[in-house]
Amino acid sequence: MSHQPLTPEDQLAAAKAGLNLPRIVAICGSTRFMAEMAEADLRETAAGRIVVKPGCDMKSPHGLWADPGEAEALKVRLDALHRAKIRLADEVLVVGDYVGDSTRAEIAYARSLGRPVRFTHPEVDPEG
Repeated sequence: MSHQPLTPEDQLAAAKAGLNLPRIVAICGSTRFMAEMAEADLRETAAGRIVVKPGCDMKSPHGLWADPGEAEALKVRLDALHRAKIRLADEVLVVGDYVGDSTRAEIAYARSLGRPVRFTHPEVDPEG
């Protein structure tokens, strides 16, 4: 019987299991909810989970994105980085009572990977 090579996804799951890592939760949502994300991070961490979440709030002024051209390039990199966080995670927690286009796309991406998605406000789930 021939063995199929493990996909990178299967290799990651096996490595996380072999390392006995706690569940990893990716927090998603509009950066207008950064305070709520910090609270969710605290609660998830206290519950024994590893948390990854957006690290830059581009709605707040900062020298890293003061230049519009650099800001646009940074946003593209941050979007790619956040998708990597979703791939790393075992589940996604959507924070806030509003889901815009970016968060909706992140939810669809997470679900396409088979990640469970939880909501702090379940009424905003695009799938009802």
